[in-house]
Amino acid sequence: MIKWKRICPLTDIPQRGSRVVSGPDHDDIAIFRSGDDQLFAVHDKCPHKGGPLSQGIVHGHQVTCPLHSWKIELTSGNAVAPDVGCTQPFAVRLEDGVVWLAI
Repeated sequence: MIKWKRICPLTDIPQRGSRVVSGPDHDDIAIFRSGDDQLFAVHDKCPHKGGPLSQGIVHGHQVTCPLHSWKIELTSGNAVAPDVGCTQPFAVRLEDGVVWLAI
């Protein structure tokens, strides 16, 4: 059974921005809000060199890592070709204006 953790009101995450929360294993999880108000959550480490994805630039449903410009698909956590690698995605939902994260 999936347990959901209340994170914050949607308005606390800026469009094309993120918010970092502590995950169940004390690893950081970045929750992103795209320009079209879609929500995504991934482990806050780029698969390349561990850069903080939460500090990257959100464009469409991707984020560009601030360290070496790798692009990561927010829907899957996969690096965009020609790069290879993946960061763990997490389920996230919006209910009555509140963001919830699956833990």
